[in-house]
Amino acid sequence: MTTTSRGLGAVLVAQFLSALADNALLFAAIALLKATAAPAWHTPLLQEGFLLAYILLAPFVGHIADTWAKGRVMLAANALKLAGAGVMLLGANPVLAYALVGVGAAAYSPAKYGILSEFVPPDKLVKANGLLEGSTIAAILLGVVLGGYLADQKAQLAVAFTVGVYFLAALANLRIPKSAAVGGQLRSPRALVGEFWSALRTLMRSQDGRFTLLGTSLFWGTGSTLRFILVAWVPVALGIADTAMPANLSGAVAVGIAVGAAAASRFVTLSNVNRALPAGLALGSLIIAFATVTSLPVAVGMLVLIGACGGFYVVPLNALLQEKGHESVGAGSAIAVQNFVENLLMLVMVGAYTAMARAGLSPVSLAMAFGGIVLLGIGSLAWSRVKPQGLPATASEGSSMR
Repeated sequence: MTTTSRGLGAVLVAQFLSALADNALLFAAIALLKATAAPAWHTPLLQEGFLLAYILLAPFVGHIADTWAKGRVMLAANALKLAGAGVMLLGANPVLAYALVGVGAAAYSPAKYGILSEFVPPDKLVKANGLLEGSTIAAILLGVVLGGYLADQKAQLAVAFTVGVYFLAALANLRIPKSAAVGGQLRSPRALVGEFWSALRTLMRSQDGRFTLLGTSLFWGTGSTLRFILVAWVPVALGIADTAMPANLSGAVAVGIAVGAAAASRFVTLSNVNRALPAGLALGSLIIAFATVTSLPVAVGMLVLIGACGGFYVVPLNALLQEKGHESVGAGSAIAVQNFVENLLMLVMVGAYTAMARAGLSPVSLAMAFGGIVLLGIGSLAWSRVKPQGLPATASEGSSMR
């Protein structure tokens, strides 16, 4: 086995285990809050603290990933996750403990994506991303199932399970071949903040960088908001009042994303990345159509299709950002900027959904309005990508629809 294939395999295994534990631990933390009769508003704080870690640490974690060997950064970040699960097991506040896990996840992300460009050539980067996204989706599904089942038995058992899985992920991190650090000496926080904003400006000035940052952010903002829409929509549209059905339908979206990611790795490369645009445009239209569905089988089928379009759309964009980031600001810094923009837009889109819900819109109207917002956002990006420029586009910009 070559160093390249061994390194990629170790990254995929480590990511699968780490993501599995992340999702199982969330359900364990929710169960712990319920067991202690914590106020209901504490539950969303789990996710908010997790997201805020990505936003606040964005200026620093990309530089760390580009300065130190990325495999060792993944190991250190996984140790933070392990510590968060460990203190939760010992009785720490679940919200604070899960926030520590979020710190580890924020540091883990730019390293896990940035390291792909060190193990595979550019023409294989989309395929590698597809494998990574597929591994992550499988881990999310298994983590949700196992975490929910174990938490129903005993919350502490579910937390102990995640501690063990994080430990296995650390062992997989140790199998990643050590790559050379490329960023020089660590710099002061003030300098890093300045460099982060410089990297953000650099990527936003580039057509490819701006397209990928905003495009992937719209996708993940759509996914995070769709979970809340399903919770409100299912009882009204399908007449099903239990809490398991929205979670199961979210799983249908995840299955679709895995299918779409696999298809993208087969049919899309960096040289024809615009093939992903029609799938992105379909997202908003499908959500609008989905809002009117009243049949459970049709709803499941449409959500799988929504997920498939999303996976086919986002995987090539991730690969393009890694390549352009590697060429300009560093792959780790590019992913850190991406995490900042994505999580910021996730908070904004969830906030917009909350505002519309408080204004009294019905769940069906909310879903249709949200689909329209997604269609308008991705449509604007697609038009800016393919509109006539008057002069032939360069190959690197990839402006023609292929």
